[in-house]
This record gives sequence, structure tokens and C-alpha cells, in this order.
Amino acid sequence: MSGNFLGGEGFLKQLPFIGYLALLGVIYISIHFYAEKVLRETQKIEKELHEMRAESITRASDLMTKSKQSEVLNLVKQYNLGLEEAVTPPQQIIVDR
Repeated sequence: MSGNFLGGEGFLKQLPFIGYLALLGVIYISIHFYAEKVLRETQKIEKELHEMRAESITRASDLMTKSKQSEVLNLVKQYNLGLEEAVTPPQQIIVDR
């Protein structure tokens, strides 16, 4: 091998095609890196969404527990607010028009 094939006429004819293939290779690699970046971001966002959903469920559960009548009554007694539980049911007011 003397290296004459690099300077030969056949190689020079194929040079644009080789450049085209090199360009396609660079484009393929850049698309691959971009796809990996998007995949990592998607996984990160899905993880954050999962954590936020769990936190939302926890807070909703705590709110439901704290808004029970017995829990509210205990808090009123604990802070000495002077409120009492109603023993008579509420009455409906009917207005004639």
C-alpha cells in the first residue's frame, strides 16, 4: 500500500458522497444526543409529578381528618375558644314571595 488511492481520480469523484455520509453521521449523532436529553428531562418531570401527587394526597387526607366534627371540637377545647356544640338542629327559614 503506497497511499496512491487517496490521490487517485476515483477517490476524488467519491469525495462529495463521503462528505454527505459524514454529514449524515453528524446529524444522526446530534439527534441521538437530543433524544437522550429529552428523555432525561421527561423522566425528571415524571418523578416530580409523582412526588407532587403523593404530597397532594397526603395534604388532602390531613385536611379531611382535621375537618371532622370531632377533631374540630377537640381543637376548640384545646385553644379555649369558648365555642359550644349546637344541640338543636338548624331550622330552615321560609320566605313567602
